Amino acid sequence: MTISEMMNIGLMQGFAGLSLFAVLLLMGLGLAIIFGQMGVINMAHGEFMTIGAYTIYLTSTLAANHAPGLVKYYFPFAIVAAFGFAFVAGWLVEWGLIRHLYKRPLDTLLATWGISLAIQQMFRTFIGPKEVSPTLPDWLLGSWAPSPGLDIPINGMFVLGLTALVTAGVLVALHRSRWGLRVRATVANRVMANATGIDTRKTDRLTFAIGCGIAGIAGAAFTTIGSTGPTSGSLYIVDAFLVVTFGGAASLMGTVVSAFGIAQTQSISEFFLHGSMAKVLTLSLIVVILMVRPQGLFASKVRR
Repeated sequence: MTISEMMNIGLMQGFAGLSLFAVLLLMGLGLAIIFGQMGVINMAHGEFMTIGAYTIYLTSTLAANHAPGLVKYYFPFAIVAAFGFAFVAGWLVEWGLIRHLYKRPLDTLLATWGISLAIQQMFRTFIGPKEVSPTLPDWLLGSWAPSPGLDIPINGMFVLGLTALVTAGVLVALHRSRWGLRVRATVANRVMANATGIDTRKTDRLTFAIGCGIAGIAGAAFTTIGSTGPTSGSLYIVDAFLVVTFGGAASLMGTVVSAFGIAQTQSISEFFLHGSMAKVLTLSLIVVILMVRPQGLFASKVRR
């Protein structure tokens, strides 16, 4: 094997890591808002991702069966619908359950775990237990070959672009919008935020719903690189919590750096090791770094 071929393989493996990074980052962004900003341990976060993935699949099925001419155009609209359905589901979960459990993190863990199991059973009952994949539009298929022997999947580039857009939107919203100001005020001092006229309960509900909506977008991105089943989201929940904890629970920038590091380490190590050993290596590195820096890569500056 020539040096050029080895470089091409390394670049393609690294780009595969970027696709995983995109999904982990979108999942981590939602959790960083819910867990990092609100202190709620949402074990059902993966199921909100699956809601987004199934939204893409069902929209694809409807387009293919009833309007084949729309298959080329449905995907961007389905992404918006994925955010919307996951947002509404998150809003209802917060209103019906989570709002009664604030400041009780272990209770939120158990309650959302129960919700996770219930949603998985609903998927099995109403959609089916088998994994499914949507019909992707032609413009998402194929690859781009910038040089001989180097093929970069187009769907991976699209997912990276989508992730960059969502990440920028979240950062701008948190630091430049009224909602972001209310979230930061509530996190810093809930009593003073209430005293200044901020409806912290409504802020909590909207924040939880937005975090779930971002998980729905993660599910939409996931459909371009894998098939969807009732338990697909639960396979990513541990990695998503690792991303948030490793980066620093209240730091969105830490979430970005952490997601990139975990995804690249796992992807590159999988090329040389078995999948399970690559996972062990990644987890071991995270544990060692957290032993040295328990607050994560980016320490929270939020006043407690």
